[in-house]
Amino acid sequence: MYAYSEFDHAFLKTRNAQFRAQVARRLSGALTEDEFKPLRLMNGLYLQLHAYMLRVAIPYGTLNSAQMRQLAYIAQRWDKGYGHFTTRQNIQFNWPRLQDVPDILDALAEVGLHAIQTSGNCVRNVTADHFAGAAADEIADPRPVAELLRQWSTDHPEFQFLPRKFKIAITGSPNDRAVTRAHDIGLRMVLEQGQRGFEVIVGGGLGRTPVIGKVLAEFIPERDLLPYIEAILSTYNSFGRRDNKYKARIKIMVNELGLDEVRARVARRFESLRAEWSGADQAVLDDLRRAFAPPAFRVAPIDGFAAAYQRDPVFRAFADTNLAPHWQEGYAIVTISLKAHGATPGDATADQLRLMADLAERFGHDELRISHEQNVILPHVHKSDLPALHGALKAAGLATANVGLISDIIACPGMDYCALATARSIPIAQEIAQRFQAREAEIGGMKIKISGCINACGHHHVGHIGILGLDRAGVENYQITLGGDATQTAALGERAGPGFAYDQIIPALERLVDAYLAVRLGPQEEFLATFRRLGAQPFKAALYETEGQADAA
Repeated sequence: MYAYSEFDHAFLKTRNAQFRAQVARRLSGALTEDEFKPLRLMNGLYLQLHAYMLRVAIPYGTLNSAQMRQLAYIAQRWDKGYGHFTTRQNIQFNWPRLQDVPDILDALAEVGLHAIQTSGNCVRNVTADHFAGAAADEIADPRPVAELLRQWSTDHPEFQFLPRKFKIAITGSPNDRAVTRAHDIGLRMVLEQGQRGFEVIVGGGLGRTPVIGKVLAEFIPERDLLPYIEAILSTYNSFGRRDNKYKARIKIMVNELGLDEVRARVARRFESLRAEWSGADQAVLDDLRRAFAPPAFRVAPIDGFAAAYQRDPVFRAFADTNLAPHWQEGYAIVTISLKAHGATPGDATADQLRLMADLAERFGHDELRISHEQNVILPHVHKSDLPALHGALKAAGLATANVGLISDIIACPGMDYCALATARSIPIAQEIAQRFQAREAEIGGMKIKISGCINACGHHHVGHIGILGLDRAGVENYQITLGGDATQTAALGERAGPGFAYDQIIPALERLVDAYLAVRLGPQEEFLATFRRLGAQPFKAALYETEGQADAA
C-alpha cells in the first residue's frame, strides 16, 4: 500500500498547524461559530446533534495494522472508546472535544491519515471496491488509480469550492462492489483489445433526488483518465448550478443539459487539457503500482481448513457467508461483520479495532479494508489460518456469520447522533437483526439499507429493501422501497406506499419476508430476483394487508 512521502508528511504538519491556530482562535472567541464553520469543515469537523464529530478519511478503504491501532488509540483517549465506519469507507468519532481535535489530527498524521476533504464542496474521499487487489474476478487492482486521484484532488486549487460536494468511486471488477452508478463519477475498469481503460459513469447520486449514473464514455484509456476526470470537474465547476444547493450536484447538470451536451462540453475541455499533460501522472502511477504490489503469498496445505469446515458447523456457517474467492490459490478474503445481532451497524470498540489490527498482522499480510457496507475485511488470509482466525474473532464477538444476510444492514447514525436526521435508524436496524436472527439462513441473501432522512447516507434507495425515516407532524414515519440494487445492475427502489409508524415497521417487514418466502422458486432465488420476476404487487399486498396499519403518507 502507499506510504507517505516527506512531502506528504510536511503537508499534513503544516495543515494541522494551521487548524490548531484556528481552533485556538475559536476557543478564545476571536472567531465566531459562523466564521469557524468553513474552516472546521475543511478539516472534517462537524457539529452534530450532541457534540462535534470528526470524520477521518480512509482512502479507498485501505488500512494497515499501525493505522488501525492508532484509530483505536484515538477512540480510547479522546472519544468514548469506539469509532463508527461509514458508507464512504471513513471512520467517524462522535464525541471529541474541540480543544482535542488538533492533537487527534497530529496523531492521525503520525500514521499517514487525515480528515482533509471529508467535508465541503470538494472531491471527497475516493472510494473503491473493498476486495480490490484480492478479488478473483477483477481485471486489475484499481487502488493505484484511486491513490493517483487522491493525490491529484487533495487541495486542488480549482476544485476546493465546487457547486456541491463531489464523490468518486472506482472498481477493477465487472462485478460492482463500489456502487459506482450512485456516484458523481463512477469508474469501472474494462479491457478493449487488451488495453486497460475505464468506463466513465457520471451523474449518479442518492439523496433527495436519487439518480442512477449514465455512461459518459464507454472507454477512456488509462493514460487519459486523469485529464478526462479533470475535464469533467472543470465542466461541472463552470456549469453546475450555484443558485440552489439542492440542485447543485452534477446529476442535476446532466439532467438539465442532457447527457449528449455534457459529453460534448467535456470533450472540448478534455481536448484543450490533454495537451497540457506531460505524462508525469503516468510516471507517478507506475510508482504507485509498485507500492501496491501483492504481498509475499505463501504456499501451504489447506487440509486444516477442509477438516474444520466438515467438523464445525459454526465455522462452516462463517465460511459460507463471510469468505469470498481470492485470486491467489489457497487464500480467501475474509469479511469481519460489524453487525452482531443487536449491535449498532458499523461501530467498533477500541479493543475490537486493536484485535483486528493484530489479526491483520498475524494472518493477513498487514492489510485491512473498510467496506461501504460498514464491515472490515482482511483481504489476504491463507485458508490454513482460517480456523485460528475464526476462533480469535469468535472470542471477541466478531465472528457473526451474516454477511449479505438480512441482519447485515447498512444504517446511518440517524437521529441518535445526526443534526440533519428526522428519524432514528440504529434502533430499527438493531430490532430487525434480533427479530430475524433465527430465520436469516432460511431467508438468504437480502440487502436492507436504512436512512434517517432524505440525504440517504444509509443508501436506502439501492437496498433490496430500503427504509427511509421521516418526520410526519412530529412523529417518526418509515417509508419502504423495494427492488433497489447497488451492483452492476443498479436500480433505484420503488416506493411501496404509505409509511409506517415506528412500532409498525418491524411487523410490516415480517409480513414482507413471509410473502417473499411463500412465492420464491426456492432457497436459491434471492429476494431481488423474486422481486424482478414478480414485480412489487405481491409485496405491497403483504405490507398493507391489514387495514389501519399504514399511516397516511
